[in-house]
Amino acid sequence: MNRHSFIARFGLGDTKRILPVQSDSQVTTIDFVSGDKSFDYGLGMALEQLNAVGINPTEGAFDLLLLSSLVFAADTRVNRDSESQDGWTREFDLYLPVSEPDLWQAQHDLIAVMLGFLTGDRWRFIFRARPKDFRRVVPAASQKELKEFSCVSLFSGGLDSFIGAIDLLIAGQHPLLTSHYWDGMTSQHQTICFNHLERHFPENQPGHLRARVGFEKELVKNVASENTQRSRSFLFFALGTLAASGIPGKTILHVPENGLISLNVPLDSLRLGALSTRTTHPFFMARFNELLQRLNLSVELKNPYRHQTKGEMVAACHELEFLKKTAKDTMSCSAETKGRYRGEPPRHCGHCVPCLIRRAALQRGLGSDNTDYGIQNLIAQPLPADKASGRDVRSFQLLLARLQAQPRLAKFLIHKPGPLADCPDEIAAYERTFLAGIQEVGQLVKNVVTHISNEGR
Repeated sequence: MNRHSFIARFGLGDTKRILPVQSDSQVTTIDFVSGDKSFDYGLGMALEQLNAVGINPTEGAFDLLLLSSLVFAADTRVNRDSESQDGWTREFDLYLPVSEPDLWQAQHDLIAVMLGFLTGDRWRFIFRARPKDFRRVVPAASQKELKEFSCVSLFSGGLDSFIGAIDLLIAGQHPLLTSHYWDGMTSQHQTICFNHLERHFPENQPGHLRARVGFEKELVKNVASENTQRSRSFLFFALGTLAASGIPGKTILHVPENGLISLNVPLDSLRLGALSTRTTHPFFMARFNELLQRLNLSVELKNPYRHQTKGEMVAACHELEFLKKTAKDTMSCSAETKGRYRGEPPRHCGHCVPCLIRRAALQRGLGSDNTDYGIQNLIAQPLPADKASGRDVRSFQLLLARLQAQPRLAKFLIHKPGPLADCPDEIAAYERTFLAGIQEVGQLVKNVVTHISNEGR
């Protein structure tokens, strides 16, 4: 196992000597400033877009975005297999300049617990004062394009966030939709979906912040990259917080995610690692809100759909005809480019966990689904349960069988991904949502035949 240290720098003038806490750790330095005080890696891009619409974020919110970017760099550019003893848990030390180092250092343990839960890694943080030329990094907002936004909502290009934006606009809200992307496919879906909203709501058009935050694969010398990206929601939340911090008063940052995915109960005992993410789990969101309070940021995360299945979200949308026409342009698949090795275009695979939940939801809520899937008809032929095309279908089928045999099992399973102690009055609602969500997918896969393939025998 190799411990990794990541050091954030602010330009050539940032020459403060930094001695790693652990002298034998591998050090990677990232200079976030290029040219004349211009922030790189997507941070400057976010500031410029907010400035253009008259939003002036707080310095503390920028510190949070810097921290989340450094975390994202470590998480995505250090391979778990080669850099950990157990093939999963890595150890990181992060060094970064912030506006109030004492305030940030006081939150060390909270951040370590929060990120440990989210990524499964061990984290240490060393905060220092910003270089004197960067005491203030947020530019004064432009007054020419001043727009008034009532809230901020995360906008990933997926079905849930698309429904969330529709519901806010129908309710008369004027949201600033916030998107993070790295690859071109994600960006494409976000742009198409936003254009749909602009055309359909000409009198109450939302705003759109789009930031490309990411790091080259060769960032860490002689170390392969990592594909799990479990810290992505921390970066996404921080980007939304940056925008929300510049809106006067207490601002709600909406996180539209159905309750089944939010809980993300593992379908089987093998899904406690990379296949069981905790991006919007109630425990992580509660810790993030606690951090916002401690940092004196007037922003609060809320997931209004935490007690709904994806199908219930679809069915409750007040613009069903609009959704029926446009849902195909949203992206839910966990690996939409996996077919490129077979010469296929990027599209929903149709058989991963997010695709199965999506298919079941659209069938329930709209009665139809015109999405282009790699496997369009799940019952056309038997699917191999030991291959990617049938593995998740079989996992859902086995969980459904377990719940049918032991209905009370749901009470225990919903606690498996993480504690629900922050919301004791909502536990019954989460149990109902979990059961309803699994049964929703059950209607989709009940007639699908899975089998063990004979390949390689």
